[in-house]
Amino acid sequence: MASRKPAPEPGPAPRAAAARGAPRRRMAPPSPEDQGGGTDGMLVRPAAEILDPAAVLARLTEVAAAAQAEGKGRDGVRAACAEPLRDALDAGHAAIREALDARPWAGASTSRSIAWLTDEVVRLALEVGLRWLHPNPNPTEGERLAVLAVGGYGRFEMAPYSDVDLLFLTHWKQTPWVESLVESVLYLLWDLRMKVGHSTRTADDCLRLGKSDVTIRTSLLEQRFISGDRRLAEDLQDRLWDELFSRTGSEFVEAKLDERAVRHQRHGGSRYVVEPNVKEGKGGLRDLQTLWWIAKYLYHARSPSDLVEKGVFSPDEMAVFSEAEAFLWTVRCHLHYLSGRANEQLSFDMQVEVARRLTFEDRPGQSAVERFMQRYFQHATAVGELTRVFLAALEARHVKKRPSLGGIVKAFRGAGGRSSSGPFQMLDGRLTVPDESVIVDDPLNILRLFDEGLRTGALIHPNAMRMIAANLDLVDDTLRANPIANRIFLHMLVDSGDPERALRRMNELGVLGAFIPEWGRIHAMMQFNMYHHYTVDEHTIRAVSILNGIERGRLVEDLPVASGILEQGVDRTSLYVALLLHDIGKGQERDHSEVGEEIAREVCPRLGLDEAQTDTVAWLIRHHLLMSDVAQKRDISDPVTVRAFADEVRTPSRLNLLLVLTACDIMAVGPGVWNNWKAQLLRTLHRRTREALTGGAGGLSGVDRLREAQDALRAALTEDGWTEAEIEREIDRHYAPFFLSTTTETQRIFARLARETPDDPSAFGADFTQDESRDATRVCFHIADHPGLFSRLAGALALAGADVKDARITTTSDGYAHSVFWIQDGDGSTYETARLDRLQTMVRRALMGEVVAREALKPKRKVKKRESKFKLATHVIFDNHSSDIYTVIEVDTRDRVGLLYDLTRALAAANISIHSAIIATYGEQAVDVFYVKDLFGLKITSAGKMKTIETRLRAAIEAAAPEDGEG
Repeated sequence: MASRKPAPEPGPAPRAAAARGAPRRRMAPPSPEDQGGGTDGMLVRPAAEILDPAAVLARLTEVAAAAQAEGKGRDGVRAACAEPLRDALDAGHAAIREALDARPWAGASTSRSIAWLTDEVVRLALEVGLRWLHPNPNPTEGERLAVLAVGGYGRFEMAPYSDVDLLFLTHWKQTPWVESLVESVLYLLWDLRMKVGHSTRTADDCLRLGKSDVTIRTSLLEQRFISGDRRLAEDLQDRLWDELFSRTGSEFVEAKLDERAVRHQRHGGSRYVVEPNVKEGKGGLRDLQTLWWIAKYLYHARSPSDLVEKGVFSPDEMAVFSEAEAFLWTVRCHLHYLSGRANEQLSFDMQVEVARRLTFEDRPGQSAVERFMQRYFQHATAVGELTRVFLAALEARHVKKRPSLGGIVKAFRGAGGRSSSGPFQMLDGRLTVPDESVIVDDPLNILRLFDEGLRTGALIHPNAMRMIAANLDLVDDTLRANPIANRIFLHMLVDSGDPERALRRMNELGVLGAFIPEWGRIHAMMQFNMYHHYTVDEHTIRAVSILNGIERGRLVEDLPVASGILEQGVDRTSLYVALLLHDIGKGQERDHSEVGEEIAREVCPRLGLDEAQTDTVAWLIRHHLLMSDVAQKRDISDPVTVRAFADEVRTPSRLNLLLVLTACDIMAVGPGVWNNWKAQLLRTLHRRTREALTGGAGGLSGVDRLREAQDALRAALTEDGWTEAEIEREIDRHYAPFFLSTTTETQRIFARLARETPDDPSAFGADFTQDESRDATRVCFHIADHPGLFSRLAGALALAGADVKDARITTTSDGYAHSVFWIQDGDGSTYETARLDRLQTMVRRALMGEVVAREALKPKRKVKKRESKFKLATHVIFDNHSSDIYTVIEVDTRDRVGLLYDLTRALAAANISIHSAIIATYGEQAVDVFYVKDLFGLKITSAGKMKTIETRLRAAIEAAAPEDGEG
């Protein structure tokens, strides 16, 4: 199996990285400290420097004797003994933490050191109970007692804040003496602030409960003797194997694999989620432990290395197991120490701190934390590969369910009724090769094997995976230049019907990075932001899968326009290749779109694309963010915006390809990122641009569009029973921007609000309407115009917890402002009807002056701790080209509560009139765009004025910068 070895870092743990496609380098053997050979060799520092049991026992003897001499009872003696024990425990933990600080990669030996320290304290606590609390010189047979460690503690592994799981094993039913002794020992351990999970059972109890509860059975599988009567522990061990474990192998395997599947789903279903759970997530420690539990259960293995002797893993795979385990334990120990609690979630703030502790450093195009997380995901991938190898071995032993009969028949016959062809054969229901020479003699068979797997529907056998991993060096320049190899790869990508499966397996085995070396750089690459939910390679593979889903008609409801485009027919090859390569330039100093374009011009001809297709792919990659940016950051109701976008796109075919690529790209970012708001923006931009390119309705002059909009409002108001005179008075109240930037329905609402609102400067009208087509709530305000009005409205909505997505404000000839906002709740959805009343009440209170937004927003500005490490520079851009009549000001900064309010207050203070605001958020990043004029209704062209406005905007951002905290 190929190990995904990362680039070297300081410290003992990192190993030299082998370039994908280069000869595979064997991992170095474990260091002496990890080999054991003596207690000190297993620990992070010599045992005597952690705790000296003899010295502690001597001190306990002194304090116990003194307490007894003073006539103190058992509680007094226990309290007296707790103090030196607590001091010893605290000093031991401090010594271990100090050692990890000095040797930050020694996480595995740290976990063993904590378990060793816990052993010694438990032994001493039992000694206190036996000597001074409940002395019993001549225990009966029924008073025999053994103390065992179970669970993770039984494995002799503990994180800094792990629970201490103890089994008090008795010969038969508890006697009063045993009950009192156990109680006193537990109280003493609790006095030391240890988190103790415990049970008191006989061997019969253990067997009975273990048969009915797989969790208890798993904990018993790892039981380890600590102190007391060793014969009891040995008897339990023998009986567990003879009466339970040896008879229930298949049942245990299926139960643990079902448990694993549920656990993975609970933690995101992918090993590439950007805030992984180190213990429970996919590719985490629990997956390795599950392998070990099953191996121990089936093979009676004493240590993971026994699996090599049993032939389950090769020595190389065992090295991968050990390296991944050591890395994950290192991360987990640092995570606990940094959190000060049993925290297993590698959140954004913790990622920065762990990367710093492990001495990762920034490099051009990739930050220290991104490099650390890339290492993490490489190990998580390796754990996944080990799991596949192991499970296939279980199938071969018939202790795990094999693929269904239908699947095996399909694998033999193939989709077209044919059996497996060429040099391939079936083994245990999986596709493999007879021997390694098939690959060595003809490296094309590496790609053919994946293609055959897609054709037949068969899974690839671990033996074949091992052979491929051992011969990745055969995927060299010669194979990459082979036209047949490129045809096979392109067929899998474009015409196999299941490109995700091919890409995922090739990626995890290293073949994809070897065949396209530039891909190797983005393998397991994390982007340190809150917008992207997956690594770059995982995101890309998901995007390709979404494209395949559109083609197969699975996403018609979510993506009707994109589905229609593909149904009508496009250059599928160019689209698939562009999507595969769209982010391949990430991790470099330069703009990844530019780098990706250059890579595409090298890769496309090799894959067999002609010059026109290569140009299309290169253009799509260079501009793959263009449509999203225009739709989300510009006023697409403005004909100038549409014209400029159309000039860049030039042809309807490019427009169609770009829409499909953009939709796939956004949907693959993560759950909840794609919504109706973005869908509606993209569809509208696509429609208007297509009209502009083909001379449709988008080609109407401004006068014609104004006349059409006014006629539409006349018709709507006539339906509402307005007289002709009333209608004309309403039409005359508005200037052209009102008709050109809002829909007829919105204009109709403002007409009703104007009619219903009293003619009083302090009065206002408001309408809250669910806009399901955009997943947003539309809020319309009719209110007397005055300076800073937009800011007051934004502040009122911020106080109500509303997330403003878009806004327009126009003024009437009789001095009123008509403002429309599209808002979402904290989950990116429309406001529930039940919450609209509260929203309206808060807005009205703010507009009536009962609540001052500036003061009321202060307590809401705290940054959550997990988000505190994101540092974003603020950029202010002035654009006088995107609109004929407005200056566009784009502010790119960190998102926060009340940001729109702060920015609009600053603009109002600078005597800037805001026509519209468009807000886009990308995780922790906000891009707020304003279409504005100066006090005289003109564009802002003076450099001095621009500088003044920018200074005010930056000052507003910094003055209201939120404090770090849990809020």
